[in-house]
Amino acid sequence: MIKGISLINIGILVLIIGIFLIFIGSIIQSTSSNQKENADKTEIKTGGVIMIGPIPIIFGNDKGMMVTGVILAIILMMIAYFLFYRG
Repeated sequence: MIKGISLINIGILVLIIGIFLIFIGSIIQSTSSNQKENADKTEIKTGGVIMIGPIPIIFGNDKGMMVTGVILAIILMMIAYFLFYRG
């Protein structure tokens, strides 16, 4: 069984990694040389998953993003099951 302090440390590590990835992604995006050339060809696809307890709410404006959201929701539900309901 994982001890509480280990979960806290893992959570902090995941948070730091997430902030670092957002920072690196914004730097890469701002320094991209093709930014002006691709401005007219840009197609924005959005999608997401909101978990309210074990129930997922999936949204998006593209079929591919919706499929990705469904897969992500299934993975999140399995993680929640193994963490909270399995003894």
